[in-house]
Amino acid sequence: MTALPSSPAALQQALGAHGYLADDGLATSAWLACSLDRPLLCEGPPGVGKTALAGALAEVLGGDHIRLQCYEGIDAGQALHEWDFPRQLLHLRAVEADGRGDAESDVYQRRFLLARPILQALERSTPDRRAVLLIDEIDRADDEFEALLLEVLSEWAVTVPEFGRIAAEIPPVVILTSNRTRDLHDALTRRCLYHWFSLPDADRERSILLRHVPEAAEALTESVLAAVARLRGLDLVKTPGIAESIDWLRALVRLGVDELDEATAQLTLGTVIKEHDDLAVVAESGPVAGGAPPTPPRKPDSLRSPASPRTPASPRNSATPGSRL
Repeated sequence: MTALPSSPAALQQALGAHGYLADDGLATSAWLACSLDRPLLCEGPPGVGKTALAGALAEVLGGDHIRLQCYEGIDAGQALHEWDFPRQLLHLRAVEADGRGDAESDVYQRRFLLARPILQALERSTPDRRAVLLIDEIDRADDEFEALLLEVLSEWAVTVPEFGRIAAEIPPVVILTSNRTRDLHDALTRRCLYHWFSLPDADRERSILLRHVPEAAEALTESVLAAVARLRGLDLVKTPGIAESIDWLRALVRLGVDELDEATAQLTLGTVIKEHDDLAVVAESGPVAGGAPPTPPRKPDSLRSPASPRTPASPRNSATPGSRL
């Protein structure tokens, strides 16, 4: 049995021992969620460590790490439970052939109920091995799915109409993540503790990179930190997160690079920039690795100031205001 560390500071140290560097605020939120049997709702931009928290907590607590990936249209059959209809049908035929028992009631036994991630977490969470349930990207699911979670997050139980109520021996640790693509309902958020994940400062991100890519040269790590900071200063659709910083540094190490130069930065930009429009913004902004600070994209000719009255443009070559050249 692995007990919950005695304090937020002790949990922070335990998470660090398993490769997850949590700040004081996150360690406190996670410790309170475990201690008070409350779900922890984690919001923030992609790639900042929301999903990884659940895996690290499972390692600290020594329990199962169960993940439910949300998507549009997810329902109880994928998240909670569903009946194993082929086995029920075979059992029903066997009972009817033997002429024994109540065939209808026999098919609604626990052995015919398929447990999906939420029910798995409730049944596997024990005092000796407390399960950790990750409900990932809850904002991708429909409003109706949030309603399915209310009983689970309030009573730590699932009610199956044909079978009855299945309750957890001890509540699992539940981590919900959201990228804020839509607002969540108050009924759900009120049942949770909350933590906002922001991008780390340079010192913390340096520590994270050293933990995940210890073989990287110091100069390479510093140049990646500087380049990522420059990219985050641009007006991008998808700002690079910590995960992209780690991927970029790992790719450069695999290529045998000791220090990031502009040519290598351009060749490996696909590890940190994941949108075509963002690639165009980066291309117009100036050097990625060192050099002059990024410059704003050049305005289209149609948005430039009109020509001076002293040098009027030729009617044949002039453009109508607002037209594209």
